[in-house]
Amino acid sequence: MNSKFSLRDLSLLFALLAIAAFFTFAVPGYGFVTPRNLTQLVVEVSITATLAVGMLLVILPGHIDLSAGSGVGLLGGLATVLVGGTGWLTKALTDFHAWLGTTFGAKVAAYFPPPPWPDPVAMLVCLVVAMVFWGLMGRLVVRERIQAFIVTLGGMLIFKGLFWRVIESHTIPVVGPTLGKSWPLDVGGQTFDVPQDWLHRLTTEYLDAKTGLLLAAVISLLMLLGAVRGWARRRKHNIAGDDGELTFVKWLIVAQLLFLFVLVANQYQGVPMPAVICGAVAFAVHTLTRHTRFGRYLYAIGGNEEAAVISGIAVKKIVVRAFVLMGIIVAITGFMQTAYTGYSTPDIGDLMELDAVAACVIGGASLKGGRGTVLGVFFGALIMATLAKGMSLMGTEPEYKYMTRGAVLILAVWMDSRLSERKA
Repeated sequence: MNSKFSLRDLSLLFALLAIAAFFTFAVPGYGFVTPRNLTQLVVEVSITATLAVGMLLVILPGHIDLSAGSGVGLLGGLATVLVGGTGWLTKALTDFHAWLGTTFGAKVAAYFPPPPWPDPVAMLVCLVVAMVFWGLMGRLVVRERIQAFIVTLGGMLIFKGLFWRVIESHTIPVVGPTLGKSWPLDVGGQTFDVPQDWLHRLTTEYLDAKTGLLLAAVISLLMLLGAVRGWARRRKHNIAGDDGELTFVKWLIVAQLLFLFVLVANQYQGVPMPAVICGAVAFAVHTLTRHTRFGRYLYAIGGNEEAAVISGIAVKKIVVRAFVLMGIIVAITGFMQTAYTGYSTPDIGDLMELDAVAACVIGGASLKGGRGTVLGVFFGALIMATLAKGMSLMGTEPEYKYMTRGAVLILAVWMDSRLSERKA
């Protein structure tokens, strides 16, 4: 929980710079550092980092989620089918609608119309489904005392089978009758046209240059206020930590990087929407883990579960809630990944759970629980995504990509183990 720079922090930064420098010169025509490629890299980092941030919530109390990748495919595919109104699921819901009309009348049936549904409705349904599935897995872990590895491994197989069944092992485009349409929203007597095709817009929308710079300024100001507030609290209670100058330097570096990112993105089409979504999720999880009682409980459970129970922490409830939050973030990642691909295909989400775990471990999270930060996880996701993007630009064969990802994962776990031994 110490905020001072560590050897791991510096090694992450140097590793990222080394990887970026290698691909800058290895890719023909310096194609790796073009505004277009860097923007696409940001999109891919945002998707990986969003899932990895959710994985952190499960890893902190000492668990793991191997079903995340299959869940990404399932929830993205489910949203696509409900928006497009295709397949056996649409037929089943249409029959259910007809049964409601026959049994309870047309007024009741009107509350449960058959697909195609507007994107917000379909996505909301998928979020509820995710909360139920991950809540059930969390209950199995804490109430039946089954290893999370086993429960989520079973969930991975179940979700993969459900995913293939939902899309009928076909490729379904992320479009529907609502594409390009909107509905009127009356606010204070003024009518606004609200787009219905949210799923399609998740990775096709960009913030314009002025909006991106304004957002960067607001985020920088909020970070400065948070840093000053934290420094003042530590000084008031005589808690060890960074002094005022180091706190300001850290904020200045992050703010400069943020504005640099916006300026580079504006050279292409602007800040991509996945970056905004990832930033919102990361900010929410950072606030949750570092500034709330729930977050402190996650660290305490991962550090020593028995001591947490003795101290009165409702361990079972906290872990189940962590799994539910993980399910919500898996659904959000599923929407982004499916929208970015443009289709729901049977291989969506494959091995994404391993990328998320690797990003967490590379970023300093311990697989035993009790250690990890959102910023570290983001660095880990950036390293994984940079490797994947650089190898793609170099035309690396898929088998070598898999081997590289596997080697990075093993190296990350080895580093975690060695650092844990030294601290012990």
